[in-house]
Amino acid sequence: MNPPKPASLPRRLWQGLDKPTLQDRAMWIVPLLFGLISVLLRQDDNWDLRNYHLYNPFAWLNGKIGFDLAPAQMQSYFNPTLDLLYYGLVHALPGPLAGFVMGALHGLNFVLLLLIGRALLPQQQPHRGRLALLLALAGMFGAGFVSQIGNTMGDNMTALFILGALLVLLRRWQVLAAAGLALLGAGLLAGLGTGLKLTNAVYALALCLSLFALPASFLARLRCMFTFGIGVLLGMAASAGHWYWKMWTMFGNPLFPQFNNLFHGPLASPMAVGDTNWLPQGWIERLLWPFVFALDPRQVSEIRLSLLVWPILYVAFILLGMHLLARRDRTSAPDGALRSHHAMLWLFFGLAYLVWMNLFSIYRYLVPLELLAPLVLWLIAQRLKPGPQTARLVAALLLVVVAAALVKSPSWGRAKWAGESFHAEVPAIAQPEESLVFTVHGDPPMGWLVTMFPARLAFVSLSSGFPESDLYRARVGQMVAERSGPLYVMTKSDDADGTTLQRARQVLDGYGLSLVPGSCRPYRAFVGKNPFDYQLCNVNGRAGTPR
Repeated sequence: MNPPKPASLPRRLWQGLDKPTLQDRAMWIVPLLFGLISVLLRQDDNWDLRNYHLYNPFAWLNGKIGFDLAPAQMQSYFNPTLDLLYYGLVHALPGPLAGFVMGALHGLNFVLLLLIGRALLPQQQPHRGRLALLLALAGMFGAGFVSQIGNTMGDNMTALFILGALLVLLRRWQVLAAAGLALLGAGLLAGLGTGLKLTNAVYALALCLSLFALPASFLARLRCMFTFGIGVLLGMAASAGHWYWKMWTMFGNPLFPQFNNLFHGPLASPMAVGDTNWLPQGWIERLLWPFVFALDPRQVSEIRLSLLVWPILYVAFILLGMHLLARRDRTSAPDGALRSHHAMLWLFFGLAYLVWMNLFSIYRYLVPLELLAPLVLWLIAQRLKPGPQTARLVAALLLVVVAAALVKSPSWGRAKWAGESFHAEVPAIAQPEESLVFTVHGDPPMGWLVTMFPARLAFVSLSSGFPESDLYRARVGQMVAERSGPLYVMTKSDDADGTTLQRARQVLDGYGLSLVPGSCRPYRAFVGKNPFDYQLCNVNGRAGTPR
């Protein structure tokens, strides 16, 4: 009798995915792989980075808040705490190594997804460990997350806090009504993420409301929500309280300049939340929004991402709702406590999506839900029709979704690596504390260039993205009057037809200033190896032409 043939290498690897030792190793290996992916994708060079992700920590560390006037436009006054990490990395490490660290930190989302999957998949689930690992990997290759690997927009990084809060709630679910410290800790994590990036308030709110799924009395649920909410407030105080206080004491608005229609900080005109141009229009669009933005991703994103998973999920949620209504399922089955885990996840997911759609509808803010999407889809499908056929169907759908996201994978801007991540030619300015530099256009943004100049040189933006008030304009005049040194305007290099300088003249004229003809001097700056040509020109004819 012939001995059985040994299993092929791919089959042994496939079977090995169920081994606990391999999964434990994956928690170390996968984040490191995402560090390598970040290096392969090249250096981050996104618009927001050039605008404020470098400027804000630089301004905070060098006492330029209130010394400058909005050189990074309205975003000059966003909380810089999260950006301190990247700012420190690019100043301490060579560019590729800084990118590796950022990518590896983003890769830690895999660890949380894997643990969340283990908490939600039934113990009797065949190949439970393998399934949790593969669903976690599928979540990591969503279009939005991949587009931000290693970059500074903050959605991938702060997703760690949202997933961490969700994991704490799930792991203590069966005793959560009596687990005050777990509720407080989960709220603390969600609050930390919200303070670091305010758009995460969507998830803090949805997590709090999802506690209605707890198998407990109504009063116990309210008590849990209250405890979680206290944790959120403590987390926000820890990560952003210092900044809100600074904005309040300096500008009369803790969220300056946003929501200035409520706080009336005198330096800015009244405005509500930032960009509302992405919101769906009318009830039909709201009802069909996942189909609308899957067909036209530019409805929710500046870049064309593949968003196929959302209409699939939308249909799955509709079918789930019909299923639950038909069976009038109140989670009273023997596995009700486990099923309430699922109900909590579905409630969190659905509420977060609805709040996101009506408040922002900017896709990159949806990264935490995108990471969870494969797991959520799997759980819904198995609830609707458990069995291997459903498993194969969901696996096929997820393969298509992941493949489409990877094949069509645009970026927010990348540059070839250089040893020094950012550098620029900067002219000698004799008395920077007595001089002033104006910027006069919001695009391309100039905030990152400010970090290359002496900290005691003041920068002021004119008509370039900040909601200026009468006091703002008066403050510009005061800053000019207080300085005895030369005034400059900094712009991108002029177009062939002279439109850049023409625009600069028009803006300066509106403030009673004038550009000195023939005074412009060109310079070159770099993000990685991406060049950026800019110029400095004298304003108002004062001496001190840049050399």
